[in-house]
Amino acid sequence: MNKKLQPKFFPPAYIALTAALLFGASTPAAKLLIGHVSPLLLAGLLYLGSGLGLLLLSAVSKAIRGPGQETKLKKADVPWLAGAVLFGGILGPLLLMVGLKSTSGGAASLLLNMEAVFTAVLAWFAFKENFDRRIFLGMVAIVAGSLLLSWQPGAAFVISMGSLAIIAACFCWALDNNLTRHISDSDPVQIAAIKGLFAGLVNTTIALAVGQTLPSLPVFAAATIVGFFGYGVSLVLFIKALRHMGTARTGAYFSTAPFVGAILSLILLQEPLSVNLAAAGLLMGLGVWLHLTETHDHEHSHPEEEHEHLHYHDEHHQHEHASDTKSGEPHSHRHKHVPITHSHPHYPDIEHRHEH
Repeated sequence: MNKKLQPKFFPPAYIALTAALLFGASTPAAKLLIGHVSPLLLAGLLYLGSGLGLLLLSAVSKAIRGPGQETKLKKADVPWLAGAVLFGGILGPLLLMVGLKSTSGGAASLLLNMEAVFTAVLAWFAFKENFDRRIFLGMVAIVAGSLLLSWQPGAAFVISMGSLAIIAACFCWALDNNLTRHISDSDPVQIAAIKGLFAGLVNTTIALAVGQTLPSLPVFAAATIVGFFGYGVSLVLFIKALRHMGTARTGAYFSTAPFVGAILSLILLQEPLSVNLAAAGLLMGLGVWLHLTETHDHEHSHPEEEHEHLHYHDEHHQHEHASDTKSGEPHSHRHKHVPITHSHPHYPDIEHRHEH
């Protein structure tokens, strides 16, 4: 991409890959805890750690640096956020727990890869996000690697009611990803904290209601810390990547998380190195390379528009400021875009969600 138009803090692809790294690392960490707490209660504690940790981080940040630069959620964002919380934080985990009761681990692992597929299909065809052959092939390679990674030879695989529940959970998370994209111009810490708190409270309440008990304090603390980094910080970075790359591309990078988890499992849990893992790594590496080397460049028009989001004064943001606007970049304030037609490399970010 043209450096003038690229985010100046960190390339968005690496933001998405860092999110995948943190989420992938949470899997072997959670495996170390699963013998001390039930899966449903652990899911609740992970989400609670995410929400509470981000609230604390936000409070400390405000105390040290003052009010943040990010745009706060607006009334118009509430339906999108409510949908994301409902599908991604409540229905998705519930359907997964229902499905796991009657589905083998191998089949469940394979089925969970459907989230990336559903995310891309919804982004491309329902929400009209642009893609080309290179992006499609990269997505296929990453998903194929993820499928190979979770494939267990000889494991029974049938489309049972449990399998359908897991597929429905993946569809819910894909909807969550696409709905969150529509509010990705707002404060990602605020969004992730709200989602974490709602999901955590719902899952924990259900777990306690069915007779499960809270674990010891060390296990409780460990679960919340893993949740803060693996679910909270990871989600903040995921939303930042959504802002700059769109849903399908961000989802593709995030699909490398199982590979990260598998590599860390080799180290932390001393699991054996398999041919599947090596082949999956090659496929995912090919897919990431296809995405990283993408060039999308054509003449396009920006209509007149007025909105508010975090921005630099690049080619798209040449505007005057009111006297009370904070100096320094990036900053956030309501601003108006004048109509412009030009050509440059770009992603389907906030400023480039146009027809092709």
